[in-house]
Amino acid sequence: MIKVTLKLTSAAPYSQSKHYEVPKKEKESAADYEERTWRERLHVTEDGEVFIPPMALKNCLAEAAKYLSEQIKGKGKATYTKHFEAGVLVMDALMLGVKKDAVKGEKLFVPADGKRGGSKRVWKFFPVIPKWEAVATVWILDQTITRSVFERHIRQAGRFIGMGRFRPRNNGIYGRFDAEIVAWEEAE
Repeated sequence: MIKVTLKLTSAAPYSQSKHYEVPKKEKESAADYEERTWRERLHVTEDGEVFIPPMALKNCLAEAAKYLSEQIKGKGKATYTKHFEAGVLVMDALMLGVKKDAVKGEKLFVPADGKRGGSKRVWKFFPVIPKWEAVATVWILDQTITRSVFERHIRQAGRFIGMGRFRPRNNGIYGRFDAEIVAWEEAE
């Protein structure tokens, strides 16, 4: 098993859109409710620090492998996709060092049902972190994934897949990042 320590640095702002349920105050308008609660779209620790869920990075890598469909030498038409899906694990949140209350939002006129092309639109606020950094630990359980294969995939994942709301994979531009391998070590 390989333990990879990565330093991720933003190449674009990062935004989240976590589902939340906060009770509406009596006689509170939809606009007032939105303005009061929009920061609830963030993933935060108990002390209010914003983080990227570990599965966001894992899924980003798996999507990159699927998109690249790079064939494994000597294995015919087999690609790395299933190896990244089943043989890579990210268990710890990627801490951003930003407190929930310090995050600014952007106001967008979006489809009320959340689906592109929806006929009814409403104003919503979404949290945006303009510049960010995080340290991530990635566990590689599958020996088919070598350092050079991992480097290619994480580089493309950061450039073309991204993480969070409005990422390239979902026709956006946010959530892109550069990744530097800080450590690559054998682990038990």
